[in-house]
Amino acid sequence: MSLAIVHTRACLGVEAPPVTVEVHLSNGLPGLAIVGLPETAVKESKDRVRSALLNSHLEFPARRITVNLAPADLPKEGGRYDLAIAIGILAASGQVPTAGLDHLEFIGELALSGQLRQVKGALPAALACRDAGRCLITAQDNGAEAALAGPQQTLTADNLLRVCAHLHGREQLPFAQLPPDLAPPTPPELADVRGQEHAKRALEIAASGGHNLLMYGPPGTGKTMLASRLPGILPPIETRDAMAIAAVYSVSGNQAPAWRQRPFRAPHHTASAPALVGGGSNPRPGEISLAHGGVLFLDELPEFQRQVLEVLREPMESGEVRIARARAQTCYPARFQLIAAMNPCPCGYFGDNDGRCRCTPDQVQRYRGKISGPLLDRIDLHVPVTAVLPTELHKAPAGEPSKTVQQRVKQARQRALARQGKSNSELAAQDIQQHCQLSESDEAFLAGAVEKLKLSTRAYHRVLKVARTLADMAACDTIGRNQLAEALSFRGLDRG
Repeated sequence: MSLAIVHTRACLGVEAPPVTVEVHLSNGLPGLAIVGLPETAVKESKDRVRSALLNSHLEFPARRITVNLAPADLPKEGGRYDLAIAIGILAASGQVPTAGLDHLEFIGELALSGQLRQVKGALPAALACRDAGRCLITAQDNGAEAALAGPQQTLTADNLLRVCAHLHGREQLPFAQLPPDLAPPTPPELADVRGQEHAKRALEIAASGGHNLLMYGPPGTGKTMLASRLPGILPPIETRDAMAIAAVYSVSGNQAPAWRQRPFRAPHHTASAPALVGGGSNPRPGEISLAHGGVLFLDELPEFQRQVLEVLREPMESGEVRIARARAQTCYPARFQLIAAMNPCPCGYFGDNDGRCRCTPDQVQRYRGKISGPLLDRIDLHVPVTAVLPTELHKAPAGEPSKTVQQRVKQARQRALARQGKSNSELAAQDIQQHCQLSESDEAFLAGAVEKLKLSTRAYHRVLKVARTLADMAACDTIGRNQLAEALSFRGLDRG
């Protein structure tokens, strides 16, 4: 048979659209042509495939070979199509049987020796194969992540010859196996933080409602220490969310966190906009997508370039980031919880009781002005973190363990999920009207506070969301005056 059809998968964001590899052998001047909008790396496949076949003691047909990667309008990059092209050539030349190829998909890069190398995006490909009712054959090094798609779903091989032996029925390739179920590393313990009761209270509120949080105060007061404790009090992650996190790390090529461990990303303040939100000529996920389902910690917030911070605004609302290029649009999930920290002024000691601050009012205003009002509106909790004297640290009692706080957080989240099916931070405007109703006197109280503090409509909605979380933490069905007052106390940086 001079025509063979083999199935494989592209990598577009966290999706794996199907690609059909059509291989045709015809008479004419011997050569190999690849068509179907391939990138440079795909065009180089012809040399890798030829060498891999010859070094595996297989025949490279001395005929004119045309390889079509369909659909032609789908951009294709990387060496992930090498294995599928090689199998297509072998099938078209009669060196491997074509029976059963329709139930298999192939993904993997070939070394010149015929060894199979891992590629990015094996997990999304395995999930898509499962949904299509096919079995995936990929490199052994991709087995651990591909096995997350389910048992007996992915076959692995270390070289091309073993794949051929499997197709001939002479050898059964092993199914991909999940790595040993190792317990994730223990997150930092909240009980280690002494003092800072107000900040710890805000941290519990943020965890209970999924709210964004900004801590501001002098250097050395424990802002970074507090932020690192948040993952330890967040509720355990659901399987669906854990799979989404693993898929993002699969397409990024980065080492994924332990299974069911929430990611904690802390990019440096010199990070560029593409590093933060993703981008590049061949788009890759940025820090906000790598923090999907977990925590994005931005320390020294005003030190980030303003245009870098502004690109966070849309993903903070939508929970995803779309990267548009001339040939295609890529979408990555970005449902992260933002925890930010900053000093109150350039020197860091504004408001200090010892009078160490030497910044002028204009310098303080310019420093805080690096964070725009629209971005501040999207941060639900503004928390001052004051200095604790070293002598008082030894006297302060140890705080509550993370597990104790986590139990309360789980209960508050369960109340929200039972009521509205989502966390309070995700409530839309129509949801707020339904689930955040106030009495007439409380409405008047909130209206007066909004006018006095000159809060925007978005900040007003954020206050109601936080108040709803406070009511859930208190096991109250309705929002009361106390919850409104406490929620308003966390709007300290609003400029009106």
